[in-house]
Amino acid sequence: MDISVVIPLLNESESLPELTAWIDKVMTSNNFSYEILFVDDGSTDNSWEVIQQLQQANGQIHGIRFQRNYGKSAALNVGFEAAQGDVVITMDADLQDSPDEIPELYRKITEERYDLVSGWKKVRYDSKLAKNIPSKFFNWTTRRMSKIQLHDFNCGLKAYRKEVVKNIEVYGEMHRYIPVIAKWEGFTKIGEQVVKHRKRKYGTTKFGLNRFINGYLDLFTIMFISKFGKQPMHFFGLIGSLSFLLGFIAFVAVCVLRLCNRIHLTNSVWFYVSMLFILMGTVLFLAGFLGELITRNSTYRNNYKIKERL
Repeated sequence: MDISVVIPLLNESESLPELTAWIDKVMTSNNFSYEILFVDDGSTDNSWEVIQQLQQANGQIHGIRFQRNYGKSAALNVGFEAAQGDVVITMDADLQDSPDEIPELYRKITEERYDLVSGWKKVRYDSKLAKNIPSKFFNWTTRRMSKIQLHDFNCGLKAYRKEVVKNIEVYGEMHRYIPVIAKWEGFTKIGEQVVKHRKRKYGTTKFGLNRFINGYLDLFTIMFISKFGKQPMHFFGLIGSLSFLLGFIAFVAVCVLRLCNRIHLTNSVWFYVSMLFILMGTVLFLAGFLGELITRNSTYRNNYKIKERL
């Protein structure tokens, strides 16, 4: 099979028939063999009934329905597990992503041998204050921290080689950082394609401003895990040792000054500062030690991705 189109959705019943017809038109005109995987993330409207009707009319449509709302990351992860196509395309169900972009995304994966191609909504029709400006700042920060030169990490329209989606796990709200996760797993050929952004035709957006706060917390999490996930002592132990050393030096200096009758020990702020640094250093060192013990006893400590064997 050439292409699997994975579409997570929440209360998008009005747009599904139009989106399905559009995808089918593109696939048929380009002679692609394909499947459409709708993942219903706990919709409370009649989205699932619409998916059932579409599936009866077109056997290339498949549906997965969650018992409740788990989030976009969970929907994508389940869709990735079920996808069978050599190239996996993800897009949103709200008709803001254009299926006409699929042939070029497919070509970049199959001919230019990219592992992942992310869409870039260079011209957006969202609210500037609520989405555009925060999104630009978010993308700039992610670009600086991850060293991945993408303009739009959060664009739902992306293309992947099958091997990529079968070797990554998306959870929490990590869907924003799939390129970062892919790079972490060794899929480093990541490209970008300018795509058309369309105004929302039906319904309302399902994301609020809190996604940016959660997004930054997730970014720090994934960057930490990627660098120190298997060796937490290298992070906590280093900072803890430095803190303890500074505290100890300050404590020795305070004691020397006390012996010279220059200060009163308990009346000196530096005495308490030195104790604080020693205590912080000890706690951080113990945190690194405990993290190292947990890592060494984890069943995933030697879980490495093997690309090829001879």
